Amino acid sequence: MGIKEKQVYQGFELGPIRPPSEARSLLLRVTRNCAWNKCTFCKVYKRTKFSFRPIEHIIQEIDTIHEVITIIRDILEQSPHQTVDQIQTADDRFSSYNRNLLYLALDWWLHGNGAVFLQDADSLILKPDQLAIILEHLRYRFPWINRITSYARSHTINRISGTGLKLLALAGLNRIHIGMESGSDRVLNRINKGVTKQGHIDAGQLVKSAGIELSEYVMPGLGGAELSEEHALETADALNHINPDFIRLRSLTIMPDTPLYGQLISGEFKKNTELQTIVEIRSMIEHLTDIASIIKSDHNHNLLQEIDGTLPQDKHKLLQVLDAFLHLSELDQVVFQLGRRMGYFQDLHDLQSPARRTYLSKVCSQNQLTSATIDQFLEQHTPLYM
Repeated sequence: MGIKEKQVYQGFELGPIRPPSEARSLLLRVTRNCAWNKCTFCKVYKRTKFSFRPIEHIIQEIDTIHEVITIIRDILEQSPHQTVDQIQTADDRFSSYNRNLLYLALDWWLHGNGAVFLQDADSLILKPDQLAIILEHLRYRFPWINRITSYARSHTINRISGTGLKLLALAGLNRIHIGMESGSDRVLNRINKGVTKQGHIDAGQLVKSAGIELSEYVMPGLGGAELSEEHALETADALNHINPDFIRLRSLTIMPDTPLYGQLISGEFKKNTELQTIVEIRSMIEHLTDIASIIKSDHNHNLLQEIDGTLPQDKHKLLQVLDAFLHLSELDQVVFQLGRRMGYFQDLHDLQSPARRTYLSKVCSQNQLTSATIDQFLEQHTPLYM
């Protein structure tokens, strides 16, 4: 066996995505891309290879960010009211640092978030003792950190012992984000998720028993028109068994260059209308029982972002939001859908704006838009709506 060549540090790295809830977090790339990379709906890591970053490179990056933060603190102690641009040009020492690293560190410090997100798709694929080294060094360099989070696959978590997860919790891992997508085995099989409903349940329960917060991502619409109700009911059942801290809705958006897009074009996959997806979400929430989860609709792809509350006390309120849309006239549903997707509306209250409502009603009339044609119209005029 030959000697493994040591990788040379190539400088600061930034992965492609992070959860919306980690918008102000310090981003630290631990692995590159996705080791699974077979989900039919995802295009983020297609045409990329998975690889581990050497532990020593990650430690070096943490130390470099610490150096930058130290300089920023020194500057702000002298002049606490400087702007971002002024801070960036305030010290010659900044010229030697990567600009992306500098901006990330500056943004993190100025907003006082205290959270760190480990990139990319599944940091827990690292051995627990290796990941613990990174977590402990983060805590050592930045003792004010209040949260360290990561994406993880259920399949990966199920390969870690309960002792391994508790080691990560003790080292400082506070929250894990899992892309459940669905609790239906038929849906999971069709999207090539690489895990079963029971696998999701087992992984979620392992995370909770280790004392780590759990955020489960659900994808309304992923079952298509054929499996919409099954998708809703089986997902609710899986969540009832897990009782995650957070349930986050990410309505299906079919992107070009994904296998699911090919299935849509060929007719193999029949996409929900947005109205059907709202019915699906309502069915799922209605069947969530005996859990204490926070439900968030915190992504712009979701039609109703005002779905936001804590179970069980807010269940009625959440259903009221969905029913408010479902009880609108057909014209008002179409107007709202058009307004949301064209950027005129943020929530249902915006329907009360006479000027915007009049303008959007005119667009509907000119284009003869109905509940049967609005989805196709938006697909043609808002590319990301697919």
